[in-house]
Amino acid sequence: MPGMGDPNVYTPEWQPGTPPGSKGQMVGAAAGATELGATVYELDPGVAVSPYHLHHGNEELLIVLRGRVALRTPDGDRWADEGAVVAFPRGADGAHRIAAGDEPARVLLISTMNFPEIAEHLSTGTTLTMSSPGVGKAFGADGEVPFMEAYAAAIERDR
Repeated sequence: MPGMGDPNVYTPEWQPGTPPGSKGQMVGAAAGATELGATVYELDPGVAVSPYHLHHGNEELLIVLRGRVALRTPDGDRWADEGAVVAFPRGADGAHRIAAGDEPARVLLISTMNFPEIAEHLSTGTTLTMSSPGVGKAFGADGEVPFMEAYAAAIERDR
């Protein structure tokens, strides 16, 4: 039986630090998971969870909880409707970008939590090295750049 403080994907406690136009809660960590990450995101119309990217060390799984999202993958652009479950394997075959359509959307992203991790923002050529979720360094063509600034710039460039 779930406890009173269990996180809930339908009534999340939004956390600070998500890109503009989005809200998120790391529900996996809040539930006590250590080897799986799970984050619920609420996205305003047209807003992306992240830029087009791939992971070298982690696999991700998307579950569309509400609305419709635009997916960009190596196979091209397509829509994923409410209830869709989409896997993104590690490596080039798993490159992806998830953005809300014309209406708000809510998604759950589940991930293995293998660290250290390297991710690439494919549209900007930025490489992220991470020692834990959201903690790491970003490197562009001109050397090291602030981690969250690189993330935000890549999202903006992918619009």
